[in-house]
Amino acid sequence: MLKVALGQMEIIPGRPDLNTRTMLSMINQARQSQANIIVFPEMAIPGYLLGDTWEQSAFLRDCEEYGRQVIEASQDICVIFGNIAIDWNKSNDDGRVRKYNACFAACNKELLGSDNFPYPYRIKTLHPNYREFDDSRHFYSLRKLAIEREQKIEDLLQPINLFLSGRALQLGCILCEDGWSDDYATKPVTIMQKNGPVDLFVNISSSPFTIGKNNKRNRIFSKQAAATGVPLVYVNNIGVQNNGKTIYTFDGFSTVYNACGQITAYCEPFIESLKVIHLEKKGGNPEQSISVPDDHSIASIYQALHYGTKKFLNAIGIKKVVVGASGGIDSAVSAALYAKIVGPENLLLINMPSVYNSQTTKDLAQILAHNLGCHYSVMPIQQSVDQTITQLVNTPIMNLAANSQSTLNISSYIMENIQARDRSARILAGAAAAFGGGFTCNANKSETTVGYSTLYGDLAGFMAALADLWKHQIYDLANYINEHVYQREVIPQASIDIVPSAELSPDQAVDHGKGDPIIYPYHDFLFRAFIENWNKATPEDILQWYMQGILENKLGCQEGLVNKSFNSPADFIADLERWWKLFTGMAVAKRIQAPPILAISRRAYGFDHRESQNSTYFTSNYYKLKEQILK
Repeated sequence: MLKVALGQMEIIPGRPDLNTRTMLSMINQARQSQANIIVFPEMAIPGYLLGDTWEQSAFLRDCEEYGRQVIEASQDICVIFGNIAIDWNKSNDDGRVRKYNACFAACNKELLGSDNFPYPYRIKTLHPNYREFDDSRHFYSLRKLAIEREQKIEDLLQPINLFLSGRALQLGCILCEDGWSDDYATKPVTIMQKNGPVDLFVNISSSPFTIGKNNKRNRIFSKQAAATGVPLVYVNNIGVQNNGKTIYTFDGFSTVYNACGQITAYCEPFIESLKVIHLEKKGGNPEQSISVPDDHSIASIYQALHYGTKKFLNAIGIKKVVVGASGGIDSAVSAALYAKIVGPENLLLINMPSVYNSQTTKDLAQILAHNLGCHYSVMPIQQSVDQTITQLVNTPIMNLAANSQSTLNISSYIMENIQARDRSARILAGAAAAFGGGFTCNANKSETTVGYSTLYGDLAGFMAALADLWKHQIYDLANYINEHVYQREVIPQASIDIVPSAELSPDQAVDHGKGDPIIYPYHDFLFRAFIENWNKATPEDILQWYMQGILENKLGCQEGLVNKSFNSPADFIADLERWWKLFTGMAVAKRIQAPPILAISRRAYGFDHRESQNSTYFTSNYYKLKEQILK
């Protein structure tokens, strides 16, 4: 029987000093609990998503020094932890010093593992280069090392030999992606077991929260433990890390699988904890199996949003928040979220009506502020908007070379954008500075997908906390906040029921049922296919599914919705082309300049969805399908 401590710690990216302090404290606690082994996450000392900080030699030396402190603390306990490992005598493919994403095992102040491996640590075999991951840019993989050494990778995937409390153990130390090997030719867990046999697998990870990911991970890791007949300990970190454009929450959810693949213990998500468990080396007891929470629920989404937003605010030093409150659902959800994070005393809602805003939405904004108990102000924009328009149309535009002049024309569309920019660039930015905080971007994912927002207007702000949520998820979140977070109607029911509208023109009058051009029950799912499908859908795929009569099934929206929404195939195609052109056109430029987005889905905008500003393209087969349909 082994006593293993799961060191589910908050990792502060780029702060090896703070992370090491946490680790040393947990090691002392584990030793007092008489644990044999303590396991920390991947890159526990430096953090993981550091960008090109990895190119700073001084930072690398610092991480090495803090790693030595952890090794020194391993008296009478085995400490397994992640850190950057540097071979100063070799280089990466880019000519910079050789860096490995490594797993260290230390016991009695000494590193283990050099008896059957080139280094006294283990290095990551499989480097992910999808979604937010960019491992091959910075780190040298075991697959590359095998080629360099002219060895088979199977010969290098060796367990670590450990002699602990009079017992010989073989530890299979793998790093994060090494356990997600289904799509790789190399299977580290299987190979290491053959080279063992292994007594315990340890997967140290730095794995961000994604809706439903833990459910999948439990299936995969349970299968691995059962197939090898070896218990597996998975340790992940909590906290937030980012790569500039996308902010990721880390939920931890460290889990123990017995030799039959049953889950026997786990750490609560988003909570730093040291959990000590008794682990049987072989076999399993069905009575030990426990159920784990479903991470696909709206409760999980709210937990990730609240946690990630709070941690990010702390990281950037924002303590007060200003929200532009329109009376609509997006700003209401945003305000209710921030009120719980910073407190109503540090929250200011501002309603900024023009002549197009209804009394209905103005009243709803005020009711929301009253329900939250926060600061509230009404700052009309019509006078300043009129002044801007008057100045633009009456100021001559001169061509000095031709000795001629003209004036600008302001269309209704331009007038809408002037209103949106006046609200954000003038009022919200100024009010946030005076209030001593930052102002939010309340955009949702549907709007972000097609650029249904104004650059430097409602697309501005320090962070877009809701921009990875589709509109239907915003509605679900509003109901959850009322029912479970506040347990009363904080977000007015009328804000949930009212037609979504920007209220920037007479064509968007909510009291007459006029609103956004996006048909959310359909377009949410169409847009999702563009961005979140692992093999991303294009208009060609959409037309193919349309012709086959399986479109709603493929998209996941309500059956029969397409025929209800469009009068003819021509209307359906015109709608598809309109949004595709926006998605791949102007919306790209807007997304590049958008605030950072808090990721909760399988594909968030920003670094998670890497895109270039190219011209819109339709495949040749799309035009053939279009012609067939229209005939």
